[in-house]
Amino acid sequence: MAEDCPITGSTGEICFALPSPYEAHLGTGLLHLPRFLAKVRLHLRGELPASYRKNFCRGFDRFLCMHLGIDPAAVVEVVEAHGDDPKVLDEALRDLFPKDLRAAQWNREITHKGMSDAGREFLADALKAMGCSGRVKDILSVADLIDFDEGRIPGFVKRP
Repeated sequence: MAEDCPITGSTGEICFALPSPYEAHLGTGLLHLPRFLAKVRLHLRGELPASYRKNFCRGFDRFLCMHLGIDPAAVVEVVEAHGDDPKVLDEALRDLFPKDLRAAQWNREITHKGMSDAGREFLADALKAMGCSGRVKDILSVADLIDFDEGRIPGFVKRP
C-alpha cells in the first residue's frame, strides 16, 4: 500500500490555509506565531475545526507562550481587540511580549520538538494512526508532522 498521504480524515478536518509552523512572524522572527494568530482568528469566528480545537492554546501555542512568559489567553485577547489591522496588532503584540524575545532559542526549540526518544515514539505512533508508518524516517519533528498532515511536505499529494 502506498503511504504518500495520511488516510483521509485520520486526523480530523484539515485547515490547509493555516501557515506552516516553520513560517516566521515578520515583526518578531518567531516561528509558529503566524500559525497561532491564524488559529486565533478562526477560533474567534467560530471556524476552528474540532481537530484543531483540542490543541488550541496547548501544544506549540502554549510552548510559544511559555517561552515568552505569557498566557495564551492574552494573545487571544490581543487578536480579538486588534486583529483587524496588522500594524496595530503587531504593536499590541510587541507591548504584550517581553523585550527580549530570544527568537533564535525558540526557533531552535520548536524545530527540534519530536527529536527525543519519546518524541520519535510519538511521531511513529501518530504516523501509524495516519496510515503512514513508512514515513517515520522522513518526518523528523512535530513541525514536520503538521506540515505532512496539511500537505506541505514536498513530493506528497495535497489532500482535498
